[in-house]
Amino acid sequence: MSVPFDPPGVLRLIGNTPMLQATRLDTGLCTLFLKLESQNPGGSIKDRIAVSMIDGAEARGELTRGGTIVEATAGNTGLGLALVGRLKGYKVLLVVPDKMAVEKVQQLKALGADVRITRSDVGKGHPEYYQDLARRLAGEISGAFFANQFENPDNPLAHEHGTGPEIWEQTEHQLDAIVVGVGSSGTLTGLTRYFRRVAPHVGFVLADPKGSILGDLIRTGSHGPAGSWRVEGIGEDFVPAIADFSAVRHAYTIDDTESFAMARDLYRREGIAGGSSTGTLLAAALAYCRAQTQPKRVVSFVCDTGTRYLSKVYNDQWMREQELLARRHHGDLRDLIARPVEEGSLISVGTQDTLLTALNRMRAADVSLLPVMDRDRVAGLLDEADLLTHVQQDPARFKDSAAAAMTAAVETLAPSAPLSRLREVLDRGLTAVISDGGHFHGLITRIDLINHLRRSYREQ
Repeated sequence: MSVPFDPPGVLRLIGNTPMLQATRLDTGLCTLFLKLESQNPGGSIKDRIAVSMIDGAEARGELTRGGTIVEATAGNTGLGLALVGRLKGYKVLLVVPDKMAVEKVQQLKALGADVRITRSDVGKGHPEYYQDLARRLAGEISGAFFANQFENPDNPLAHEHGTGPEIWEQTEHQLDAIVVGVGSSGTLTGLTRYFRRVAPHVGFVLADPKGSILGDLIRTGSHGPAGSWRVEGIGEDFVPAIADFSAVRHAYTIDDTESFAMARDLYRREGIAGGSSTGTLLAAALAYCRAQTQPKRVVSFVCDTGTRYLSKVYNDQWMREQELLARRHHGDLRDLIARPVEEGSLISVGTQDTLLTALNRMRAADVSLLPVMDRDRVAGLLDEADLLTHVQQDPARFKDSAAAAMTAAVETLAPSAPLSRLREVLDRGLTAVISDGGHFHGLITRIDLINHLRRSYREQ
């Protein structure tokens, strides 16, 4: 059947992505190639399956003019469906877990998708589990097509007929192994089918986030309960219906810390910005390559663009808050400071900066409290309440100095002060200024103490 109208030429740019050799990473005796799926117009490998699933639904009459595409997605499939679907004239409704990077959600909305955010801490069978919720919504909407990437046979077809032949040609028919992650399993299954026909000697290596059940399943044939992980897009707490693991010969479980570090390392060493799943694949690929005693030619993927993760993977502050980036341990109250002066992460204003400047810095850094600095000394604190009190009668007072509205009486604690003393300060609704010998280290708020207690709980 015909589509609602001829789609724009940008969709013809999906696929035929470039491949390059990693030259600044330790690949042992092996040669490692990275297929840059980040170069698809939607920024990820999922553009391929979006075209395949929508084309298939149109051909079968499951998606017609005025229809709505519904999907549960970790972000990238949704972006592919939003790009292809919206350009073809369909409505798109996407259910995404709440751990997704804000850049993905913003891009989905920019494409005109209806985004429903649900919980990421519940499993299959729970009414708020993202796949179950999407299926239910699809059943309630007239003319809806549930893309259902986890069971849709058009998902692996995209890789069997597109990605696979591209890899085989780009490696000049000289290939030993492919390192993949599994979300819906479309990439693995499609590539397995293709290489089983043209080069059955090619083996697959699974890169799996720690917490997912799939790595254990490959290694032992069974698995325990699923855990949690911050890497987006790969890893599962169930086995996808379309999964074909028959050609997987090795499986590496990679924790979040290594995944995020590898993504950052790839950017700094090779100039390639990838997301957290790319970090997982790269860590597994390097582990596999370094374990080989004979030279092999290996391919893996840059699954999506790293610009989609500027607020996470490439944000030092977020990485430290999530304990994914090492911080110096002092053994005193300095360990509770979220934005230490020593790390250059403190957001502040000077006494003569205007209140408008203070407001803009609060908004940019997503904080509600700023120290007001007089050179290296804390002259006072300025929070949203101080600012509101000062300007609510006359908005022109935004031009006044921060010193005019700040709270000058501050509670200062030495780093060596006991936690009980900090609690006393916070219980009075105050913020603790941590300083010793005239050297300012940073602030501690209630949420900082809560995060400290959370970390202590995790370590038990």
